[in-house]
Amino acid sequence: MAHIVIMGAGLGGAIMAYEMKDELGPNDQITVVTKDPAYHFVPSNPWVAVNWRSRKDVQVDLRPVFAKKGINFKPVPAVKLHPENNTVDLEDGSSITYDHLIIATGPELAFDEIEGFGPEGFTQSVCHVDHAEKAGVAFEEFCRNPGPIIVGAAQGASCFGPAYEFTFILETELRRRKIRDKVPMTFVTAEPYIGHLGLDGVGDTKGLLESEMRSHHIKWMTSTRVKKVEEGKMTVEEVADDGSVKATKELPFKYAMMLPAFRGIPAVRGIEGLSNPRGFTIVDNHQRNPKYKNIWAVGVCVAIPPMAQTPVPCGVPKTGFMIESMVTATAKNIHQVLNGKEPDHEGTWNAVCLADFGDSGVAFVAQPQIPPRNVNWSSSGKWVHAAKIGFEKYFLRKMRTGKSETFYEKTIMAALGINKLREVKHTPTKS
Repeated sequence: MAHIVIMGAGLGGAIMAYEMKDELGPNDQITVVTKDPAYHFVPSNPWVAVNWRSRKDVQVDLRPVFAKKGINFKPVPAVKLHPENNTVDLEDGSSITYDHLIIATGPELAFDEIEGFGPEGFTQSVCHVDHAEKAGVAFEEFCRNPGPIIVGAAQGASCFGPAYEFTFILETELRRRKIRDKVPMTFVTAEPYIGHLGLDGVGDTKGLLESEMRSHHIKWMTSTRVKKVEEGKMTVEEVADDGSVKATKELPFKYAMMLPAFRGIPAVRGIEGLSNPRGFTIVDNHQRNPKYKNIWAVGVCVAIPPMAQTPVPCGVPKTGFMIESMVTATAKNIHQVLNGKEPDHEGTWNAVCLADFGDSGVAFVAQPQIPPRNVNWSSSGKWVHAAKIGFEKYFLRKMRTGKSETFYEKTIMAALGINKLREVKHTPTKS
């Protein structure tokens, strides 16, 4: 009998539990350890932050779903992993032993790396539903006395799509409230150009997003580093191609939402051979750690090196399609190992994204994620907004019913009229 422990129950961890259950025998066990007792659909957080959705709209109580599928559930945060002993210490003083461990924790949000940054400082966030709820309260207060808005992504960020989404969702809501004319908007990003997305652009994302910004009267600053944030004022540095600071500016704001850099959670940081300097888990082509052969990782917590040096550091995003493919490969590989075989399944490292803009949006597909690519496609239109709503409804239903079927390649790709993406081998990070 094998005991599989999954750390985390977000997008990667929850579907990991469902797919892993389908691959195990009747005497094997799965235990999910997580700090959050409920699943929250993170892609809906920008809607929560303008009060288009509430917490209950995007939340799933995992306990009854896991119980129905025979998955053990322990909603207690992990505090320290001991890979030599195959144990994880938990916050309540207990520990759990595993035969195989799957790290699917997502990231820790590094707000503390910038003075005055984040929900405990002077900027809002849509990275967690708690943050999005707080941002929604702040937005209502802002609308009573509007002024300048700043939205964007700080240095080291690796998730740029939600920043673009929230910019245009805010712009849409301000127009609906008929106060857009009172709100100057500025997009501030570490990216070297608009639409870079940590991917050196996909299709014509540069042209599409710049055009959207111009047509909606949104100014932008690229290759920009946030130095500090004070109440009503953000100090930023524009960085030249050689890394030197070409200008320092103080930007006034009444409302700001900035995405932070990510890092691995404390429970796994600083373990030699397991984590890189930022605490992300090192994996090989099969999602398996090279040093600790019974530890696997999926999702945002996986170490992926930047695709190229940029004047201001930009990370590589892990989109839902990539995470879904990591999960499927990991489930099948652990099944093989438990049956005495070597793992041979690899994730499909492609990027698929639907970015909602409130009443329109931009979609893109990158195969593989790192250029040069076999598919390099982007498009925009009102259909993207409708597709994002459909995606939300489908995925929440999937979480509530415990289905393990994949979504992106079966549904989104068909909707976009693109043939099945070919599996693309990737080179694992060694950092």
